[in-house]
Amino acid sequence: MSRKTKNLIKLVAIVIVLILVFMELGIVAIPALVGYKFWLSIIAFCMVLIAS
Repeated sequence: MSRKTKNLIKLVAIVIVLILVFMELGIVAIPALVGYKFWLSIIAFCMVLIAS
């Protein structure tokens, strides 16, 4: 993988985690994702591991 691709994967993972944190704090409400918060955090963690 190129450096640009790795950085893009990490950026997407960070955005996913930020959305989850904002949902937990009540700043953002995305009803379709409420049931998948745990799995989205696992996916973001795996994306960071793959990009490393």
